[in-house]
Amino acid sequence: MRAMNPVPSTAAPAVAPHAAVPAAPRDRQFWTAIIALGVGGFAIGTGEFVIMGLLPEVASDLGVSIPQAGHVISAYALGVVVGAPVLAVLAASWPRRALLMALMALFALGNFASAMAPGYLSLNALRFVAGLPHGTYFGVAALVAASLAPPDRRASAVGLVMLGLTGATLVGVPIAAWLGQHWGWRAAFVLVGAIAAVACVLVRRGVPDLPAAHGASPLRELGALARPQVWLTLGIGAIGFGGMFAVFSYIKPTLTEVAGLSVDAVPAVLALFGLGMVVGNLVGSRLADKALMRTIAGLLVWSALVLGAFVFTAHHVLSAAASVFLVGTVVALAPALQIRLMDVAGDAQTLAAALNHSAFNMANALGAWLGGVAIAAGLGWTSTGWVGALLALGGLVVFGVALRQDRRARAAAATGLTPAQAPAPSGSAVL
Repeated sequence: MRAMNPVPSTAAPAVAPHAAVPAAPRDRQFWTAIIALGVGGFAIGTGEFVIMGLLPEVASDLGVSIPQAGHVISAYALGVVVGAPVLAVLAASWPRRALLMALMALFALGNFASAMAPGYLSLNALRFVAGLPHGTYFGVAALVAASLAPPDRRASAVGLVMLGLTGATLVGVPIAAWLGQHWGWRAAFVLVGAIAAVACVLVRRGVPDLPAAHGASPLRELGALARPQVWLTLGIGAIGFGGMFAVFSYIKPTLTEVAGLSVDAVPAVLALFGLGMVVGNLVGSRLADKALMRTIAGLLVWSALVLGAFVFTAHHVLSAAASVFLVGTVVALAPALQIRLMDVAGDAQTLAAALNHSAFNMANALGAWLGGVAIAAGLGWTSTGWVGALLALGGLVVFGVALRQDRRARAAAATGLTPAQAPAPSGSAVL
C-alpha cells in the first residue's frame, strides 16, 4: 500500500464568502475579530462542558441518577443538532456581525434561564434552547475567520476561532466547576451567561460588518443537503467524534470511583483535558493545512488508540490524568472536518459550516448515551473507553467510504462517465 497522500476534493475549494475584505492573518482587523469570536467560543465551550463535571451535583439536587442527569448533556446536544440547520437556513441572508450577536444573545439568555430551572424536565428543555445557537455561531464564525485568512491558512484561522472553545476547557470549565461545587451548579450557568453577554459587546466592536455571501438564500443553502460528500463528512464527525464524549461525559465519577481521585482534585484534571484540547486544536489545524485527508484518517486512528487505552489507564491517578490529557487531543479532528465541509459544500457555505457542529453534538448525544448504556448495563465506569474506541473506528469506516466515493467521482470526471459508471479505485489507490 502506498503512503497516503492528500486527496483533493471533488469540488473546488470554497471561495471565501467575503473575499473582498483584504486582510492577512497578522492584520489588526483579523486579530481583533478572532479575539471577539474566540470569547464567544469560550462562553459556548464553558457552557457545553462544565455540566459534565457537575453531574453528581445536578443529580443530587434534582433527585435523579447520574446517568439520568447525563440526559441534560444530550438535551443540549440535541438543541445544537436542531438549531444549526434551522437557524443557518433562516438567517442565510443576515449580515454576519448582526447574526453572530443575535446568536450569542440567545445563548446568554438560555444559560441564565437554565440557572433558574425548577426541575429536571425544565432543565432539559432549557438546555435544549441554550444549544440552539451553538452550531450556527461556530459555523458563521469559521466562515468569517476563513474569509480573512489566506487560502493556505484557512484551517489555522478556523483553529484560532476554535481555540476559544478549547481554551474554555482549560480555564473556563475548571473555574465554573469550582464555582458549581461551592455555590451550586446553577452558579456555573450564571457565569456562562455573563461571559456570553460580554462576547456580544466584543463582537459588535471587533468583527467587521460583513454582508452575507452574494445571492445567499434559504433555498441555496439547502442545496448542501444534495451533496453526498457533505453527508459523509458529517457522518465522520457524528460517529467518529462520539468517542471523546462517551469518556468525558462520565469523567468525574470515573476518576473518583476508579482512580480514587479526591473531588477537590477533579478541576485540576479537567484542566488537563482542556490543555489536551488546546494542543490538539492547534496541531490538528496546522496538519490540516498541509494534508487534509491524511490528517482526518490519522486522527481517527489516534482517537481509537487513545480511547481504548483509557480502559487500562483509568485505574491509577497519574496514568488516568495523562490519559485525560490525551483524550482531549481528539478535538484535533474538528478544524479538519470544518475545512472539508467548506470544500465540498459549494455555494451552500453557511449551512454546511453550521452542520459541522450539529454533527459534533450528535456525537455528543450519541457518546453520552452509549456511555450511559454501558455503565447502566453493569460494565463499569471504564467501559466508556471501549465505547469510545468503537465509535472512532466507526468514523474511520465512514471516512473510507467517503474517500472511495471521492476517488470514483474524480475518475468519472476525468473519463466523462457518471460516478456510477466509473470503475472502482483499486485498494492501493484508496489510500
